[in-house]
Amino acid sequence: MTSRKTDIALLLLRLCFGGLMFINHGIPKVARLSAEGGIKFADPLGMGPEISLWLALFAELGCAALVVLGLFTRLATVPLIITMAVAAFIVHGDDPFKEMEGALLFLIPYIALLLMGPGYYSADEQYRLSKV
Repeated sequence: MTSRKTDIALLLLRLCFGGLMFINHGIPKVARLSAEGGIKFADPLGMGPEISLWLALFAELGCAALVVLGLFTRLATVPLIITMAVAAFIVHGDDPFKEMEGALLFLIPYIALLLMGPGYYSADEQYRLSKV
């Protein structure tokens, strides 16, 4: 059982980091799908730029939206954690720390949400309470 303050803090984490990821990273990647001249996207894992873009879109658009809603929250944080870890340690692994800082600033709250769950003010919790 969490306190009201913890539940509000978890709500703020979900809204802030899920919302920022969705708006500032997910939506702009949609434009890359229809860009002229083919898809130009980093391929850090050697799967091809198209697959890399689709995986990033899945995490940064789909999973970020689920985090905001608090729906399948713990499961939704896993692709976001993987995406941010790849961005920080592979894409920016040889760069100065300042270049990986943005990915790390998203990575840590997603890990916290994975460990803590979405809190009371979430679709997950409201569904669970409706079954009691």
